[in-house]
Amino acid sequence: MRKLTFAMNVSLDGYVAAPGADLGWTTPNDEVFQWWSDRVGATELALYGRRLWEAMSSHWPTAAQEPGVTPAEYEYARRWLDMPKVVFSSTITAVDWNARLFSGDAAAEITRLKSDDGGPMDIVGATLASAAMRAGLIDEYILLTYPVLVGGGTPFFTHLESWVNVNLVGTQSFPNGVLLTRYETRR
Repeated sequence: MRKLTFAMNVSLDGYVAAPGADLGWTTPNDEVFQWWSDRVGATELALYGRRLWEAMSSHWPTAAQEPGVTPAEYEYARRWLDMPKVVFSSTITAVDWNARLFSGDAAAEITRLKSDDGGPMDIVGATLASAAMRAGLIDEYILLTYPVLVGGGTPFFTHLESWVNVNLVGTQSFPNGVLLTRYETRR
């Protein structure tokens, strides 16, 4: 059975995006960017929601050809393009860049993907992750908490009908005040 992880940048008050889908507060320093690049390199399959897919696919496929691209950005772009992806959406009709589109029941498809043989999967996007949370499918939560209060927006955690018990399995601090915390779901 594959492991499913939900990892995102999050504000201290628990949001992955500020009102208006503003992500301006999430600009990573070099160490955080490298952590994300290594994460993408270690992920066998990424599950994307539509909004984050549109944001990522509008930038990373051509980022390596941009003037002034850093070696780290070049490496991230290559890893992102190479990583297999499933995009969950009922409103878009096609995807590219090593991705396939799925428009049916997200929880059922994620359950099927988890039962396959293979390496780790990451769920990318808060709306898609909320469906997986409610279905009890997430095995690990990774929060990269930024030292900022945004006051509202898109929450990392969704409303749940019952508690989910987790164990803290690791922490890491970064020079810019970002704190990474990893929690595994107790089964």
